[in-house]
Amino acid sequence: MVDLCRRRAREWSDRLCKSIIGLGASLPLSRGGKPSYPTGKDDETEDDHDEGNLDDLATIKPKGDEPCKLVLVVRTDLQMTKGKIAAQCGHATLACYKSVVKGNPNLVRHWERTGQAKIAVKCDSEEELLILQATAKSLGICARSIQDAGRTQVASGSTTVLGIGPAPVRIVNQVTQHLKLL
Repeated sequence: MVDLCRRRAREWSDRLCKSIIGLGASLPLSRGGKPSYPTGKDDETEDDHDEGNLDDLATIKPKGDEPCKLVLVVRTDLQMTKGKIAAQCGHATLACYKSVVKGNPNLVRHWERTGQAKIAVKCDSEEELLILQATAKSLGICARSIQDAGRTQVASGSTTVLGIGPAPVRIVNQVTQHLKLL
């Protein structure tokens, strides 16, 4: 009799756990299936007004196992701290990824298969950054700049980092090979 009671208690306990888990798993679906995110302005913004032509990104095709990379060009004249640089590079990486995944998903998959290389280099001025951006875009490479909101270390609207790529190394090097590592 005691064994029967224990077995039934275990069965009910299992059913209760499964019901709770099922309810928890279905809860997001009852809310439309999408998580909600704040829609306010972030600390930094990407250069949305000049995303470039996504059709140009589709023309980039790596050959075989050709390595690809994403280069993050950091302005050293702003004298940002290491933490600020890391945050800005993260914003640039995500901006480039989002652009290329829309315009050339095969290139993103190739970059992921070849190690997702990311290289940080430095430049001395906003003018140099703009020249690099124009050169990259003329070659059909994604080039996304990040502007700071100016809440912490740098003036509002300052272009802090330029992401170039991901794209085949042979093409990215035409734009960035002269720059020194950060």
